Amino acid sequence: MPDSMSMFRLMGLPDFQAGDDLAQKIIDTLTAQNQTLVAGDILVIAHKVVSKSEGAFAYLDDITPSEEAIELAKTVNKDPRKVEVILSQSNRIVRAMKRPDQEEGVLIAEHKNGYICANAAVDESNADHPGQLILLPEDPDKSARLLCHKLEAHFGCDLGVVISDTFGRPWRLGQTNVAIGLANVPGVMHMLGELDAYGRPLSVTAPAFADEVAAASGLLMEKSAKSPVIIFRGLSWSKTDSSSRDLIRAHNEDLLDEKRRK
Repeated sequence: MPDSMSMFRLMGLPDFQAGDDLAQKIIDTLTAQNQTLVAGDILVIAHKVVSKSEGAFAYLDDITPSEEAIELAKTVNKDPRKVEVILSQSNRIVRAMKRPDQEEGVLIAEHKNGYICANAAVDESNADHPGQLILLPEDPDKSARLLCHKLEAHFGCDLGVVISDTFGRPWRLGQTNVAIGLANVPGVMHMLGELDAYGRPLSVTAPAFADEVAAASGLLMEKSAKSPVIIFRGLSWSKTDSSSRDLIRAHNEDLLDEKRRK
């Protein structure tokens, strides 16, 4: 690995609407600031600008909740219409709970793309209109590949793209950015058989490279600063045919959920 790397946020991007060409907006903003991308750069892009560009929205006024949504809403004190949208984005609800000190509880869900997260990543923050819910892109890996292809074609070099979202963690407080869409960037770097600093062979070490980059991007990706694109330069990585699904643990390896292992 290199001794140093740099990261910077791309400021000056506009607000995004459905149908916008996100890659072109990034190119235009870099050009206007006399900046360019170089071989090996990795762009971490907040999913919300991808979702907005792709029109991945739901509107509460358009939703009629099902009986299941109505019952779940009572458990967690949520708008049943929002619960209906969460259900539509989920393979299953893992846990529904509300502590006595909470006004609104949480639904932990397995998103239809396989991620385990709160509310199936259905979110109202940074939405443009009251009652608008932002969803994950339909296929974040495809979105990342399309963005990366256009950026590589313009700048004439190999690049990587990570689409990120902010997830909580089961045993630790706070949230951190994780990778939910990948283009070229390895999800996991398997180090089986390599040696540690003392010459001992590694047997299980496998850094979650894409998640590490996504997490670092959160240091600059402030929700209030309109800085949804963070550029990393100087990292050592090899271009690969990757997918965010490379980071999802197989059901039969889930040590916490008996039903999921079966």
